Amino acid sequence: MIRFFSQDTAFVLKGKRAKACWLKKVAENRGFKIGDLNYIFCSDAYLLSVNKEFLGHDYYTDIITFDNSEDYYFETGKEAVSGDIYISVDTVRINGNTYGEGFERELDRVIVHGLLHLTGADDTTPALEKKMHAAEDEALKMVAELV
Repeated sequence: MIRFFSQDTAFVLKGKRAKACWLKKVAENRGFKIGDLNYIFCSDAYLLSVNKEFLGHDYYTDIITFDNSEDYYFETGKEAVSGDIYISVDTVRINGNTYGEGFERELDRVIVHGLLHLTGADDTTPALEKKMHAAEDEALKMVAELV
């Protein structure tokens, strides 16, 4: 089940049902099912406090993904991804303007970025970052088809 929450922000995600369908399709295309997946949209200040408390990092970021995956769906043979994905809407808005993507597209990119991490994608090296961006672009094409 995919759930969307807001913490320390007035932001409310539009089109939750469509986003959930999209994310399920992305997971399925990567060989996974969705378990319990929580998206928490928050302020920069809130995400900074999460970053400090749980990761020991004293800097702003747009997203932090906590992987809670443990279960398998034996009837399908697909692993279930579960996690808590914190997204700073403040930083997403700034990045959307900086990169010329706009807020909505940048938000979709960050939303799927968290899911891709849960399916095993990484971005810790330039080569892996390139693969991550390609996977994000592929997923963004899918969301455009659903709208």
